[in-house]
Amino acid sequence: MFDKTRRRIVFTVVGSLLVLMAVALTTIFVSNQLALRRENKEMLQTYVERFTLEEPPAAKETEIKPDKAQDGMRAEGEMPPGPPADDRFKKNEPAFHLSTFYSVAFAKDGTVLSVRNGNDELQSEASLLEIADAVLKKGKRDGTIGSMSYLVDVQTDYTLVAMLDGTISNHNQKTLVRLMLLIGTIALAALFVVSIFIARRIVHPLEENDKRQKRFVSDAGHELKTPIAVISANSELLRREIGSSEWLDNIDYENERMSDLVQQLLLLSRAENGDLPKETLDLSQLVSGEVLPFESLAFEKGREINAEIEPEIHTEGNPSQLRQLVSILLDNALSHGTGNAITLTLRRERHTALLQVANAAPAMTAEETERLFDRFYRTDTARNETGGHYGLGLSIAKAITEAHGGTIRASYKEGTVVFTATIPIKK
Repeated sequence: MFDKTRRRIVFTVVGSLLVLMAVALTTIFVSNQLALRRENKEMLQTYVERFTLEEPPAAKETEIKPDKAQDGMRAEGEMPPGPPADDRFKKNEPAFHLSTFYSVAFAKDGTVLSVRNGNDELQSEASLLEIADAVLKKGKRDGTIGSMSYLVDVQTDYTLVAMLDGTISNHNQKTLVRLMLLIGTIALAALFVVSIFIARRIVHPLEENDKRQKRFVSDAGHELKTPIAVISANSELLRREIGSSEWLDNIDYENERMSDLVQQLLLLSRAENGDLPKETLDLSQLVSGEVLPFESLAFEKGREINAEIEPEIHTEGNPSQLRQLVSILLDNALSHGTGNAITLTLRRERHTALLQVANAAPAMTAEETERLFDRFYRTDTARNETGGHYGLGLSIAKAITEAHGGTIRASYKEGTVVFTATIPIKK
């Protein structure tokens, strides 16, 4: 039980951090992508505004070098001067001059008017024409295609496809994501180790308290056996001396009740400690054998047990405890159920054996159903303790089921209460 609690704490802490990291990474990546696309679009818009179909003068005719260009004249490959830059452009001006632009201009009839290759070492004119043609077929004004961001500008006498190489920015994006994933993985591993330590510190006091409670129940049960035996012996001696009386009968009755209660407490303690040996057994045969004596008890009360038991279900467990489990569920149905029929079902369900006992019962709230397995809890406040019922039976059933690695639960619907126990089966 406490191992499960520790695991839940660790998984909750690590899972929460994992979700937060995923949200943070996604937010950063998407925000960065949107900002990059917006910046690229602004730079492409600036490029389009400055674009002209005028061919730059030949280098041999002008003999003007790039670093000595005069006003009104351009070196080969430069764009013509455009309108004055606005605030938007001033913000992106360094990136604008360091970026690689490409463009293809088409006439209205589809003739290529201009191909400007910003870096012919990376892109050939043929590849630019192929990319520009693919962009026009997409029918979108702007977007991305491969590593290129593009913007389509339709003028009166030509259509311009302007492209911006995003290889470096995409590489930087991938590097950023890899670094964040690496740092996040290291942080998760560190937090996993820390969360294990924290979980142990949190659960340790609860585990110690539970151990003390179980030790107290076991010790108290063993200590009470001696005075119970002494009371029983003294009562028998008095009965021989003075004969029977209602006072001695009352002493014997209460002493017997106390003895039964101590036996149940010790049984509960052994079941919770899980210290009984286990063996491979035929659960189907065990359940069938335990149903037989209860059928005669049910018949005496004018009721019947309908058993549906799937054969050849094997498990690893303690025969005595598993018989006790079946006995508790059937006894509970006979003692506290209503109606004439009790249904017991045993079947395979994936890798577990599913044992169900259903019977008609008085109305119960959801809170009462959840508390059925609490020690000494009884839904019927008018119920007395005759018949050896002290509100411990279902607690023992829960302890036995959990000691075998299974679970047990109760559900109430339309006047019927169903107890369902699952036990791992042997493969």
